[in-house]
Amino acid sequence: MEDMVRAQFQLLDNLGISRIYASIGSSMGGMQSLAAGVLFPERVARIASISGCARSHPYSIALRHVQRQVLMVDPNWRRGEYYDNVPPHSGMKLAREIATVTYRSGPEWEKRFGRLRADSSRPPALCPDFLIETYLDHAGEKWCLEYDANSLLYISKAMDLFDLGKQHRDMIAERRRQTRTLIKENTQQGRTQDAMCTLSLPAKPYEEQPHEQSSTQQPTHQEPPEDLIAGLQPLRNIPSLVMGVASDILFPSWQQYEVAQTIRRTGNRQVTHVELGEDKSLFGHDTFLLDLENIGGELKRFLG
Repeated sequence: MEDMVRAQFQLLDNLGISRIYASIGSSMGGMQSLAAGVLFPERVARIASISGCARSHPYSIALRHVQRQVLMVDPNWRRGEYYDNVPPHSGMKLAREIATVTYRSGPEWEKRFGRLRADSSRPPALCPDFLIETYLDHAGEKWCLEYDANSLLYISKAMDLFDLGKQHRDMIAERRRQTRTLIKENTQQGRTQDAMCTLSLPAKPYEEQPHEQSSTQQPTHQEPPEDLIAGLQPLRNIPSLVMGVASDILFPSWQQYEVAQTIRRTGNRQVTHVELGEDKSLFGHDTFLLDLENIGGELKRFLG
């Protein structure tokens, strides 16, 4: 994720833009808006992170893992080598259907679809039968024709790896240093650089190794961990808007509360935290796409 942000700022360099008025993003973009401030605090005047997080939670990782698995078991995926063949249509469709379930909320679908069937005059069927099933089927079919499977895998994994805690940031900084050294040595000696991340499955599955207890907190309004406070220290002087939605199950609202509280703990006194309750939005994670009044209104006030 941080590499994506670095690429964005290289584009700004090429455009001659030294400082931006605001870094605004939702979902994965909300991760990137925080990363922009952490990586380039002197170049970002404001941050608005909507339905994002400062570190991916195990529940979100699990959901994306399942999506990747159903895609990769499609025989047409061919371990990523499908470009001259039939693409993994079935796997992509199912992955998108799973994702769509996480983007909305049960209360919204109760109002929108209820238990209505597409055609109640016909016998029940295992094909899409209920209206909600036909909706998911359409969403999956439409999306798999427009998006690349390998891109989904890489972007999904990048979201899983996202963690702005200091320990993780120090680790990836050291890994970047080692990688630069390796690339330089290979270039000087004319060797080909192996991919740092590969779509191929390992010959031997990864095995669980002994490790310390995870510092990830339970989803409550407790104090943020010191590691995350240290990691977000570069944001201490940047005005920040953090927005969440109570009906969001993919990026639950406690994660946005954690982000806001963590930035405040860095010493930042210009943090605005907004949580839209179910009385205002039932759209779940997709609220930022659909609720112009509340999302747009808060952004307008923040940006002045």
